[in-house]
Amino acid sequence: MARADKVAAVAELTGRFQDSSGAVLAEYRGLTVAQLAELRRSLGENATFSVVKNTLTKRAVGDAGLADELEPLLIGPSAIAFVQGDLVEAAKGLRDFARTYPALVIKGGVVDGKAMTPAEIGKLADLESREVLLAMLAGAMKAQMAQAAATMAALPTQLARLAAALQAKRDAEDGQAPSAADTSAEDTSAADTSAADTGAAATGDGEDG
Repeated sequence: MARADKVAAVAELTGRFQDSSGAVLAEYRGLTVAQLAELRRSLGENATFSVVKNTLTKRAVGDAGLADELEPLLIGPSAIAFVQGDLVEAAKGLRDFARTYPALVIKGGVVDGKAMTPAEIGKLADLESREVLLAMLAGAMKAQMAQAAATMAALPTQLARLAAALQAKRDAEDGQAPSAADTSAEDTSAADTSAADTGAAATGDGEDG
């Protein structure tokens, strides 16, 4: 590779390390071209998987300020998964592919500038993806809103029951005194009874005559 090409390759790698949310280094010895293509598809749209030269990559990680984290991993055939955005999906893809094809060996990586071991990347793969977490959050918020709406809808009924209970308590404390309407009805009934008795007496007198 010409010197100018090497400089350009180092600059490109340096930029990818700096612009990516994370990078995972792996050894791919023994994988076929078809299997590498399958791996790239499994990482999703937010990640790329590139075979790199260790000598150029060492320069790039040094320029990106990641020499301490990544340079010790650049031994043997190396490839790097550069991730933009959610790292969980890419971590899942690498883990699942390595289970199917043990020739892929995850050596470690960096996430937001912090070094990660293969075990830590495996734990990252066990997490839910950002999309799943957002869906779970939306579901929880929807359930809370539905519960709040049901509570508000039931409030008038609860208030009516409370008012009825308070009225019943007041009536019990007052000895259930008859209302004005009840007293008026009783007076009217008494008047009707008196009138009927008077009429019956008059009729009786007429028969005796």
